[in-house]
Amino acid sequence: MLRRIVLLAALAATTPAWAQTLSRTLPNGLKVIVKEDRRAPVAVSQLWYKVGSIDEQEGKTGLSHALEHMMFKGTPAVPSGEFSRRVSALGGQNNAYTNRYETVYYENVAAANLPEVLKMEADRMANLNFSDKEFSNEMNVIREERRQRTDDSPFGKLWEHVFLNSYRTPALRAPVIGYMNDLHTLKADDLRQWYKQWYAPNNATLVIVGDVNAKQTLKTAENLFGNIPAKTLPQRNRINETAERAPVSAETTSAVTRQPVIALSYRVPKLETTTDKLPYALDVLSDILGGNSSSRLDKNLVRGKQLALDIGVNYDMFSRNMALFSIVAMPAEGTDDKALLESIRSEIKNIADNGISQSELERVHRLSAASEIYAKDSMTSQASLLGKLEARGFQYSDEAEIRRRLQKVSTADVQAAAKLLTPQRSSVVVVRPEKVGVR
Repeated sequence: MLRRIVLLAALAATTPAWAQTLSRTLPNGLKVIVKEDRRAPVAVSQLWYKVGSIDEQEGKTGLSHALEHMMFKGTPAVPSGEFSRRVSALGGQNNAYTNRYETVYYENVAAANLPEVLKMEADRMANLNFSDKEFSNEMNVIREERRQRTDDSPFGKLWEHVFLNSYRTPALRAPVIGYMNDLHTLKADDLRQWYKQWYAPNNATLVIVGDVNAKQTLKTAENLFGNIPAKTLPQRNRINETAERAPVSAETTSAVTRQPVIALSYRVPKLETTTDKLPYALDVLSDILGGNSSSRLDKNLVRGKQLALDIGVNYDMFSRNMALFSIVAMPAEGTDDKALLESIRSEIKNIADNGISQSELERVHRLSAASEIYAKDSMTSQASLLGKLEARGFQYSDEAEIRRRLQKVSTADVQAAAKLLTPQRSSVVVVRPEKVGVR
């Protein structure tokens, strides 16, 4: 590990001292961030649209994800299927993803070919044009995707039910891919309207990292995107969630698992400003409990008492809404899921009552610092963090301050975070193996 870190630090040191990060918000509202990284003659482009399932309405779930698919179905200048073919012909790679908060389109290409890729991205920001037949065909693909990733996946089912049982607001409960009933009733015009409403320069951030001249790349982006008009964006859904209420438990079944899968989730604060305190402590707590093989849940419940085959902890302090702190586990064979849940709760209570040691905290801080170095070795990771910060209400320049505050989290802060994980904030979801002959 240490040798790897030293090697990466030496590699980072070879980056020219004049490499810089520049940003500009164009008159039409598009924010462009360009970070120079001269270590290889490639560039990463990511276009972040601030629209996801959290922005959708009841009866129209899955719109954002479906539109992501249709964005590859062509414009008058770039026919259906040509976008990916042209990127491939340039020796590059491209794809897209949708989550609860944004839709992101990304390319990895030789730096010399970046202007051609940006030209196509600007084109489909303004000129998407797909047929009803293409829409119908793609919806068949999306429905099959839902079957594979949610209906026929124990963890897909688990996460769908986690959100269903943790929140009351429909936009927070709905899955990103949408409910199957909605996927049968969405119309092509629903997606066209969604595109007209949300795909606008003033609802997007363009992030570029690579072997580029930052000043020149900003000019290129302005030339390509600058004439696309801004739009009046729709009012976003009003989210009114209560952190504390009666605990919720739910169960469902899956035919493709032999062992139960459980999730214990808590409604907790997200990072509102860089000066907040609890979200940083919750982030560190997630690493204390489940960040690696030395974490408490792995050490005590997987390798120690052997109550679980696997345990993971999930917390994203950059959520746009009230965040979830979730522990996901698969009981070992012969272990009752209720006993495992009690053991997980006991581990949390132990930290809430007795705190953690300074050596535990220092270990997590060292791992966090190492992770930062690893991330700098990837242009994609660098671009993703810049885009995420901007899309979630922060500035890309906040990265250093956020990392500094994470390193300042104390043992007392972690104990306070553990005390926040109370039954009144919790929900429990269990996915059990489906009995033979029952479907």
